[in-house]
Amino acid sequence: MGAREHIRTAVRDVVPPAGLTRALAVQAMVYAVGNGLFQAGSAVFFTRALGLNPAQVGLGLSLAAGASLLGTVPLGGLTDRYGPQPVWIVGMLLDALLFAAYPFVGGFAGFLAVVLALAGVNAATRTARQVYSINVLRPEERVTALAYQRSSLNVGFGLGAMISGLVLAVDTIWAYHVMVWFIAVVYLVTAVFVGRLPRLPRVARPTEPMSRLAVLRDRPFMSVALLSGLLTAHQTLYLTVLPLWILTHTDAPKTIIAALVLLNTVLIVLFQVRASRGADTAPGAARASRRGALLIALFCVALPISAATRGLLTVIVLVTAATLLILAELIESAGAWGLTATLPPAAQRGAYVGAFGLGSQLQYLIAPAALTALGVSTGGWGWYPAAAVFALVGLAIVPVVARAERTPRLGVAPESVDVVTPIP
Repeated sequence: MGAREHIRTAVRDVVPPAGLTRALAVQAMVYAVGNGLFQAGSAVFFTRALGLNPAQVGLGLSLAAGASLLGTVPLGGLTDRYGPQPVWIVGMLLDALLFAAYPFVGGFAGFLAVVLALAGVNAATRTARQVYSINVLRPEERVTALAYQRSSLNVGFGLGAMISGLVLAVDTIWAYHVMVWFIAVVYLVTAVFVGRLPRLPRVARPTEPMSRLAVLRDRPFMSVALLSGLLTAHQTLYLTVLPLWILTHTDAPKTIIAALVLLNTVLIVLFQVRASRGADTAPGAARASRRGALLIALFCVALPISAATRGLLTVIVLVTAATLLILAELIESAGAWGLTATLPPAAQRGAYVGAFGLGSQLQYLIAPAALTALGVSTGGWGWYPAAAVFALVGLAIVPVVARAERTPRLGVAPESVDVVTPIP
């Protein structure tokens, strides 16, 4: 293969093909500009523009995370009842309204009301967005389309972070107000964009619809969800634990933390689509999840070496370990998309996709403290039991997925798992 062909392949892996895949990717990038802007500037906005102290901000965000966890399954059921596109549109409109209201929030009570409302809306919208992408495309296109969306999300996050830098440089109350109003406009544009996407045919609902919480009784599926959710700890490891390790146990300059975040963004944009190949079936997705888990385990073994090195060698070890973790993220994400695209039944896909998200929600509650205690607070030896845990999850997930695939979903005949007619 010549250099020109390599370039064409690289471009195909970054630029989505024309049609629905591209439309969904562009929507993701537009949305991510607003989301990335707020993620980068929210801490300063809460303290400077709203006058909250750090303890109030932390408490409010923790309560919002709890509300999101509790609402994931029941709010996911709204997608099954009303359809993913209407829920998605309404969610974006509510997001825009809530962000527009932020400058008028008075005190902790008002802040808490807004962040709790946003948590509930996001729980519903997150499921609706993914279910729409699954339902609107042919089975062989779904994982690749979700990979293009994730690549575009990272481009949008980067643009949003750059804009936040300008806001932080101005550092006035009005600048922060304009920031959240701009985000509200971005979400309004996203809602219009989603409204212009193709309408989905209605999915035939069961004659006796199951309870929105009944999916929690589907033990084979929930076992997959919990194991897959544990593997999303790569995000916690990269954004929280790795920086703490660098600061407390290595002689690397602090600036390497920002460089590693940039490395993560670039590699995801360039290689997420390529890493998703082969994950469009349940067995393929399970194997991808296993590879992701083993790569996380390798990261846990490689990282402690950086505590015993000095100078340039420390930087090399850190970049190598970070690259292992990025590869794990690329491959594991594709595996999770494949599992959510293949295991849930079409008629209850919203409830099932919402329930699948419980695993990652629990990870966000447990992993930051647990992995920091194991990896950082022990001085380094705790990385080895952490590696063993991830390796065991990787070895377990393939047979657990096979069992879930053999087991009919609740109230659904095995042959009716995927009855949505995709848009041609």
